[in-house]
Amino acid sequence: MASVKDLKSSILDSVGLQPEKHNSTVNNGEYERTKAYNQYDLHHDQAHEQIFGALKNHIESVNKDTCDAGDENSFFVCDLGEIHRLYRYWCEKLPRVTPFYAVKSNPNPQVLKTLCELNANFDCASKSEIEKVLRLGAEPSRIIYANPCKASSFIRFAKQKNVRKSTFDNVEELHKIKRFHPESELLLRIATDDSTAQCRLSTKYGCSMEEVGTLLAKVEELGLNLVGVSFHVGSGASDFGSFEKAIRDARIVFDMATKKFGMEELHILDIGGGFQLESFEESSRVINAALEQYFPVSSEVEVIAEPGRYFAATAFTLACHVIAKNSHGKGDSMLYINDGVYGNMNCILFDHQTPIPRVLFHNSTFHYMDLETSSPILTQNCPNRVSIWGPTCDGLDCITDKYYMKYDLVVGDWLYFPNLGAYTSSAATPFNGFEQAVDIIYINSENL
Repeated sequence: MASVKDLKSSILDSVGLQPEKHNSTVNNGEYERTKAYNQYDLHHDQAHEQIFGALKNHIESVNKDTCDAGDENSFFVCDLGEIHRLYRYWCEKLPRVTPFYAVKSNPNPQVLKTLCELNANFDCASKSEIEKVLRLGAEPSRIIYANPCKASSFIRFAKQKNVRKSTFDNVEELHKIKRFHPESELLLRIATDDSTAQCRLSTKYGCSMEEVGTLLAKVEELGLNLVGVSFHVGSGASDFGSFEKAIRDARIVFDMATKKFGMEELHILDIGGGFQLESFEESSRVINAALEQYFPVSSEVEVIAEPGRYFAATAFTLACHVIAKNSHGKGDSMLYINDGVYGNMNCILFDHQTPIPRVLFHNSTFHYMDLETSSPILTQNCPNRVSIWGPTCDGLDCITDKYYMKYDLVVGDWLYFPNLGAYTSSAATPFNGFEQAVDIIYINSENL
């Protein structure tokens, strides 16, 4: 393991960044590493020491030759201190915007508890997610039911629990709400330009600007309470101008509702989710400028957002055991590990993520944060080409078809994958009998 003194550039890399002098773009789909953190090192030295300690202690407790079946399963290390730092960073960069954490990104109870204690609010999309949040002791007013198309029974459940804030984007939803929860505080979800997003959502949700008038008229006809406008520009957008355009469109809806329909109660703007840590500073600048132009502080509009990935991704590190190997000649092999696309790396299929494999344990030596042990491209330092596969019998279960390793890895070695907290465990399945109730080791690097 590299010494703490030598980890400065590694720390930036662990959250998907590199110092300016290392500017480069990897051509295999790995995200661009183009900006330093501007004096905001989220993963500080002590955090990495604690993460490494947790990984090391767990691996040393497993004897691969004598352990019970499943004892060598993959496992997570979750740093709750990272969530504290991310929350502070959010408040620093978007001081006007109240975060409603998207529970779907990672409904882990400790993550939810930490965010609840930090006074974050919650974006829920189902009965189960609402129940999880209410069990924390959070008030119903801290929840937005941000699913524009809900089952009638779920709407009745929201009424029973006094969850009032809710989104809609169609006439039929309004009729259900009128019948089952007429006290709802409604936000009209509008479609946005999410053409540059990795995960597009406007193909499924959001009314067009041409439909806004019809929906506002129906709200008025039914005597429902419209309190705001919401949108979502999609996850992984590369054009932050989509935020500016969506905020401008929201202003048009506010003005139409007030001037044409006399709806004076609008006071909430929900700018959705899609925030990523590596681009947060840039996206927050665009958002702040657009808010100042279209919804200045003097407008007294409450601005909220639905970040999920932002809070969850970098808080989790996944460790996996090499369970089998198929060699195809010198420096070319297939590695099989005990997690994959049906498990905690389903994000490869559903979320367009590219998990980064790094060597954790090889030849009785730990290599955490030694970033020269793996590479997406062939280098002199990493000559061993591997493909990495999950444990199921499906050929789709491939983590990467090509990566390069410094060492000729063998059965019994361990890999780790940083930044795997968002849209991973929340969508894992027990396909092929591989249960996904993996161990999670919690640390809090803020308690030092």
